Amino acid sequence: MLAIGNYFNDIEMIRFAGLGIAMANSPEEVKKEADAVTASNNEEGVSAAIRRYVISR
Repeated sequence: MLAIGNYFNDIEMIRFAGLGIAMANSPEEVKKEADAVTASNNEEGVSAAIRRYVISR
């Protein structure tokens, strides 16, 4: 399971997922909990994460 989040309310989801991804514009505490960090919301980070971690596998 992959989860992508960007704020404090997403930390539990990021921890629970098999692969938790934070957006680049997330607070540092959120990024520390994530397995990976993708581009920001303004840089199409969700699309980049899906291409990297889902489609390319």
